[in-house]
Amino acid sequence: MADRIFGTIVLLVAVVYGVVAFTVIKAPFQYDPLGPESWPRILAVCAVLCSLYVLIRPDELKFGVAGRVLTRIGIVVVLLIAYAHFYEPAGFIIATTIFCGIFSRLFGATYKESILFGIATGVLGYIVCALLLDLNLPKGLLATIL
Repeated sequence: MADRIFGTIVLLVAVVYGVVAFTVIKAPFQYDPLGPESWPRILAVCAVLCSLYVLIRPDELKFGVAGRVLTRIGIVVVLLIAYAHFYEPAGFIIATTIFCGIFSRLFGATYKESILFGIATGVLGYIVCALLLDLNLPKGLLATIL
């Protein structure tokens, strides 16, 4: 029963998102073969198909979530909101380093591993995205320091 409720909610959200993706989102120019309009449309179609699958063939297994897991999920949601909020002001490297460090610590890494993972993800992610892929990423606080 829970699968059908979840599938219905996701279907409604996906349909609304699809209407916006197909009618509202218009790009003034295309800078890649698919264009910026295609990805929201592809995402909407995939979400509708997946939610229809869940409605037609729900799982027969019962899935229980422990309180500790729900707490971690809540913490991750708060972390994602904070990451989105501080992404531009702090910059990609700082925001990603902090987010990935806390995230890895939350899931069992030691403090040393968390710090190293956060720094590696922030710096290597910036190198790959900004330098190799030529994406515009915010420099944030590092622009004022350097």
